[in-house]
Amino acid sequence: MSSSAKNFIAGVVVGATAGAVVTLFMAPKAGSELREDFSEQARAAKHKTSDFTSQAVEKGNHLATRVSDQSSNLVHKVKDLSRSLRKDMNELSESADSLMDDMEGLSDEIAASVKKEVEDLQRSVEQLVKEVEERERKRNQESKEI
Repeated sequence: MSSSAKNFIAGVVVGATAGAVVTLFMAPKAGSELREDFSEQARAAKHKTSDFTSQAVEKGNHLATRVSDQSSNLVHKVKDLSRSLRKDMNELSESADSLMDDMEGLSDEIAASVKKEVEDLQRSVEQLVKEVEERERKRNQESKEI
């Protein structure tokens, strides 16, 4: 629960209690009636505080569940994307190897350049996949800490 929400709830409780006390002391009643009214007001304030607390806890739990569900969905999407990216990179590498075989009659320099570019691209993609997996691990740790 945020600090402002706690302050608001505390303000409501203090304000309600102060209002009840002032009202009771301003009313022309006997001591026993005044004490009984004061006890009733205290019980009512306690009940309202319990209601506010229950609602705040319920909303906090609901929010935590939603965040957890959305994080899980995001993790699954990232994993799927990572698998797809690896598959595409493997296919690209195989295509480059096939192209290299086809280009044997051509300049060895061009073929080596193409292979180097494909390898550089593959390393870049693998680095990206590692970064995505690391972020996923961090997100899982953060969601477990919540």
